[in-house]
Amino acid sequence: MKKIWKEFKEFISRGNVLDMAVGVVVASSFTSVVNSAVSDLVTPIVGLFLPDTTFENWAPGGFAIGSFINSVITFLITAVVIFAVMKAVNAARSMVAKKEEAPAAPATKTCPYCLSDDVKIGAVKCPHCASDLPAALPAAEIAAEAAAKEKA
Repeated sequence: MKKIWKEFKEFISRGNVLDMAVGVVVASSFTSVVNSAVSDLVTPIVGLFLPDTTFENWAPGGFAIGSFINSVITFLITAVVIFAVMKAVNAARSMVAKKEEAPAAPATKTCPYCLSDDVKIGAVKCPHCASDLPAALPAAEIAAEAAAKEKA
């Protein structure tokens, strides 16, 4: 029994379980915001264009088709509102996004004789073919060469 309890505590204390729990709580709060936006803002605006439009009491043959149609319309309106909110959130995130970090200067270079790629930048002899290497390039030129290789 102690082993099961220990495994349960490990499971509960994992980050992804806690993140999921926070997500559920936030989602339940967000549900009330979206429901309010749909019922208090969007539905009255739709009502301006389609007055006295309700399918609630329409039930031919005893099937509550009208209620189903109202549910589908509510779902579509809710989906549009959620889409608009997420679009706004993503736009706000992209405005605040950090600039990409500059790529790190490469730590190795290519030997012009044997073409091995793992020669350290400051090396004067190739460890593979023992050829004398050209003088080390300044860091700016090395970074430019690396950027040119990435584009190619």
